[in-house]
Amino acid sequence: MKMEGAIAGDSGDGESKEKSSAHVDQAAPTTVDNTGGVSNCESSSSTLLNVAKQQLLCDQNDNSGGDVAESNSCTTATANDLHVESNDDDSCSDSAVDFIVVYNKKKYDITFNSNKTVKDLKGYLQGLIGVPSSVQKVMFKGLAKDEQTLKDLDVKSGAKVMVVGSKLDQIMAVSASTAEDNAAEEKAATCKEPFCKQKIHKKVLDKGVPDDVMVGIKNVKDPLPPHPLSGMLNKMGGKVRLTFKLELDQLWIGTKERTDKITMNTIKSIVSEPIENHEEYHIVGFQLGTTEASRYWVYWVPAQYVDSIKSAILGTWML
Repeated sequence: MKMEGAIAGDSGDGESKEKSSAHVDQAAPTTVDNTGGVSNCESSSSTLLNVAKQQLLCDQNDNSGGDVAESNSCTTATANDLHVESNDDDSCSDSAVDFIVVYNKKKYDITFNSNKTVKDLKGYLQGLIGVPSSVQKVMFKGLAKDEQTLKDLDVKSGAKVMVVGSKLDQIMAVSASTAEDNAAEEKAATCKEPFCKQKIHKKVLDKGVPDDVMVGIKNVKDPLPPHPLSGMLNKMGGKVRLTFKLELDQLWIGTKERTDKITMNTIKSIVSEPIENHEEYHIVGFQLGTTEASRYWVYWVPAQYVDSIKSAILGTWML
């Protein structure tokens, strides 16, 4: 019994057997996947090598007059290994998907296993685009969750996947200034009265809950809704809405007069506090500059979205 293509010769003098053995011992090349590890295709090559070696032993046994039972055993083992090899080849060809990652207006052609998660993809992209995986936001038909696989997201060949996030040097620069600002805020907080009692905030809060503000729910943490947060007030008492453009890494602050588009990584810090007697709503201050005087205040923010606002803008590394 011979395996076509795996053995150079099956009988004859010692030279033929040496050539056969040398041919078998040459391992098939491995294939490396996009996560930097060896893919399932390597196991297929390894299986084929084992089959070839098994076949050589069987052929030598046939030539030396081995018994029928041992020969049948060789046939069964070889057939089973070939079946496994065939299944592995199918999984290698079916699981990979080619798509495009867009980061900072640059495009990257990616081939990745569709059974792997968004978290796995972030880990791979960290080395490619230089953005730590913990601060990456992957956008495909909305914000993708870490535990979702590319197959769950229905990422198909030729699809475009958006990635936003700050590089490590930018993070370190912001982190240093933010740490100082946070320390100053904490120190000031020990001697300051609550926001609700301060005159600058009280004059807005005294107007009461706006009629068209979104419903607030205390002691609940919800993800950001797909639509803007609206019906809230700014420090002038005017209506304000917040739109989170995660695919652009921007926060849009809209009023009747204008819409300011703020790059998220320029927001130094975010402070918040429940409104007394209306704990289902918060006062939220976005620090847009280097000092507390640069805070943009928003009143009557639904409490269930406050943590998600901080996470979306500052990233989990800052919380």
